[in-house]
Amino acid sequence: MMAGMRISARADYAIRVLLELAADTTRPITCEAVASTQDIPARFIKAVMRDLRQAGLVRSQRGCEGGYWLARPAGEVTVRDAVVAVDGEFLSVRGEPRPALAYHGTAAGLTPFWSGVEAGLDAILSATTLADLLTGAAPARVVS
Repeated sequence: MMAGMRISARADYAIRVLLELAADTTRPITCEAVASTQDIPARFIKAVMRDLRQAGLVRSQRGCEGGYWLARPAGEVTVRDAVVAVDGEFLSVRGEPRPALAYHGTAAGLTPFWSGVEAGLDAILSATTLADLLTGAAPARVVS
């Protein structure tokens, strides 16, 4: 069985949380409501919300009418924004960030290869907004 490319649970949760917030901008939404709707443990959502708030992607309101909203319109928040907010820069090889990799001899061609993979991934994640995902209008090269 092939493992394939891995997206962290935190990144998946962050995108799902942001989509819930983008789908209803009329009121703040609680972590518990998102947890219930998306079947994600509330304790994970609280940690993800903290990261999203620190990244300026969501804003919060305290109190009995409290909860979270998107800090920007859904068309201005990209999938890349969400991934970077919870995971930091996204491409690593063997747990090392790509710029720190050094290859020698016959493997020297891996450096520009991984750079190209990173650029392609960055382009796709940067070109896809929450609004695109909500409307099914993801960029054509993303949809297979």
